[in-house]
Amino acid sequence: MLTNRREAWNPWAELAQMQREVENLFGRGRSGGLTGGDFPAVNIWVNEDRGLLTAELPGIDPDKLEITVKNNTLTLRGKREAEALREGESWLRRERGEGSFVRSFSLPFQVEADQVEAQFQKGILQLVLPRAEADKPRKIAVRGE
Repeated sequence: MLTNRREAWNPWAELAQMQREVENLFGRGRSGGLTGGDFPAVNIWVNEDRGLLTAELPGIDPDKLEITVKNNTLTLRGKREAEALREGESWLRRERGEGSFVRSFSLPFQVEADQVEAQFQKGILQLVLPRAEADKPRKIAVRGE
């Protein structure tokens, strides 16, 4: 006996499937590339004296990072090398990206480039970005009569 059971159509499931297919097509899936503006993930915060940036860079050789500062723009460049397979090995799953990346950030002030400090520990890059003296907020003294 056959039953005519109609399953409910779920447009959200189809949309999620389409998103997965587009991600695979443009580099987040099978290719394992570091394309797009989402790598590395960063946090940036500022105060009156400086900015601080942290970036997640697992698997990156810190000697292969290039950090440049010009006026109020900070640029991070680097490359994560591919993991080599040994003879007879093949990938079962491959999600970690490889390749070159570049990210630039405009800061709300100019940076004293010669005073920038960089540390790299456990895959986290930390940059201290001192604000240029001419760009620091100034208190204005008000004189009375």
